Amino acid sequence: MILEMKVPSPGESITTVEIAEWLVQDGDYVEKDQAIAEVDSDKATLELPAEASGTITLKAEEGDEVEVGQIVCLIDTSAKAPSGGDAPKEEKKAEAPKAEPVKVEAPKAAEPAKTYASGSASPAAKKILAEKGMDAAAVKGTGKDGRVTKDDAVKAQPSMGTPTGGSRGSERKKLSMLRRKVAERLVSAKNETAMLTTFNEVDMSPIFALRKEYKETFKAKHGVSLGFMSFFTLAVVRALKLYPAVNSMIDGKEMISYDFCDISIAVSGPKGLMVPVIRNAENLSFRGVESEVKRLALRARDGQITVDEMTGGTFTISNGGVFGSMLSTPIINPPQSGILGMHNIVERPVAIDGQVVIRPIMYVALSYDHRIIDGKESVGFLVAVKEALENPTELLMNNDVKRALEL
Repeated sequence: MILEMKVPSPGESITTVEIAEWLVQDGDYVEKDQAIAEVDSDKATLELPAEASGTITLKAEEGDEVEVGQIVCLIDTSAKAPSGGDAPKEEKKAEAPKAEPVKVEAPKAAEPAKTYASGSASPAAKKILAEKGMDAAAVKGTGKDGRVTKDDAVKAQPSMGTPTGGSRGSERKKLSMLRRKVAERLVSAKNETAMLTTFNEVDMSPIFALRKEYKETFKAKHGVSLGFMSFFTLAVVRALKLYPAVNSMIDGKEMISYDFCDISIAVSGPKGLMVPVIRNAENLSFRGVESEVKRLALRARDGQITVDEMTGGTFTISNGGVFGSMLSTPIINPPQSGILGMHNIVERPVAIDGQVVIRPIMYVALSYDHRIIDGKESVGFLVAVKEALENPTELLMNNDVKRALEL
């Protein structure tokens, strides 16, 4: 029996996918549920499992864009699994090398004899070559006795080679469907939103102190680390409640505001940028946020993230600090209206109570759509995030650290 395997729908609104990589070869025997291919949609990379055991025949090439429901391979379910290694293929008898016809080259024309004029340039040619920064000896002259003429100098082009003789190779490859979609969305965000960015700085000392005191106990009890992301996520949730316009988006001539906080977390995956969503973050504790961040990050890293897990989101947090970024202007994730950029933490001199002290400082950035978020709201939102991060015990933990951390 021949089973026709068709491309399943990876999610609503997705009509085409791209065969990113075949994990098996034509004619291989595959087991049921074995991953046979990776397919790219415009939102995620997913594995395609075999629907039955048998010998596979591929009907699409890597890089092909195929429609949902299209047949991409056939599986002969009547074929038996190989009992051992594949039978050795018959070796082709070596053929005696064919004698090649002897080529008779025509005698080369005698080169013109070199004289004192060979390689020298006329006064006009010298001026032109000097403007180009070229040496007359590097230009082949067409004038009498090899003299470099004005016309030779005009046509001469500087060499693109390097003085050290380094490699000048290049490579061209097709962008994945996911990367193309990300590119489209980034350009769309720049062209279709009135995007501005406001900045502030956060003294991370209070969070450092809490993590130093409780991180080991927290990890021992909950199995996850007490990282920075839970503090930032809960600080953002608090600020979104204070400034609901930031938790809104434009739909045509209407503005949609949400009473829930679905926080998108930008993470780097093997296929590029992924943005999984923490649903209803307003209902999560520190443990809940850290557990969900870990779960989504692992699924994104292993290429198991689904479209549903990346769909939606009312606000995005991006942490460029893990790569060493000091400051950036993050791009809005459409159709959202705001994104918070985290950056690296550096010990900097700051003035506190008239004294210069060294504190771990992080610069934070809020990019927002000025069409629905005014300057007062954007600055107020970022200040609210800063206040919560610099006073987490009171504003995020209600002055009960152990209860907030569920210890």
